[in-house]
Amino acid sequence: MKLLLSGEVDKNNAIVTIHPGAGGTESQDWAQMLMRMYMRWAENHGYKTEIADLQLGDTAGIKGVTFTVAKSNGNSYAYGYLKAEAGIHRLVRISPFDANKRRHTSFSAVLVYPEIEDDIKIDIREEDLKTDTFRASGAGGQHVNKVSSAVRITHIPSGIIVSCQSERSQHRNRELAMKILKSRLYDRSLKEREQTLENIIGDKKEISWGNQIRSYVLQPYRLVKDHRTNIEIGNVDAVLNGDIDVFIEGYLKTLSQVNK
Repeated sequence: MKLLLSGEVDKNNAIVTIHPGAGGTESQDWAQMLMRMYMRWAENHGYKTEIADLQLGDTAGIKGVTFTVAKSNGNSYAYGYLKAEAGIHRLVRISPFDANKRRHTSFSAVLVYPEIEDDIKIDIREEDLKTDTFRASGAGGQHVNKVSSAVRITHIPSGIIVSCQSERSQHRNRELAMKILKSRLYDRSLKEREQTLENIIGDKKEISWGNQIRSYVLQPYRLVKDHRTNIEIGNVDAVLNGDIDVFIEGYLKTLSQVNK
């Protein structure tokens, strides 16, 4: 697998963001299920996770989350593995929130960025930043709810907005938010470079909304299928508990063949 993880930043830690699609509580619950799946995968592989920003749903689930995946020593390759998970994930099930027990389809987007090391230079000018502080919402005890420790940073030229409210210290939250912003700007520059190449060679590989990379079907049958590799797994419970290596490895092998 290490031979497949030869990208410039594959060895880096990862920053994962999950956004629910349209559908309210149903999609927000699916987003939380995905968050749990990746947290379990990270735990099973000896990674440490740290939630930078979590917005709880009004009834259930989450409106969004950003968390880091890292190892405490050595190269983690978290980004190299988790980049395979970036895209749209589709869930089909009998809704637990529908009194009529109808089947629902939900979508959530998973975004994965490499955590950028200090030896990779990303030019961020202080005058291009707008910083707002606010009181953290949701869980966290009395302290975070009374003190304006949460931080929201807007990068004016790109329009990228990042926020962090997981720490008690405003300084620490700003530090984490800047780390996420740096990673997103790096990812943006890579995509712009790739787009230029695609315009030249006419090969479109971009994943967008409506083009799900994987479907998780709980009703009327039980199956998880990756649409990029056609790999299918019938043990849905194991997959949702973090057993996703077969999908990650299958995608990386396919990607290596495409890039040859």
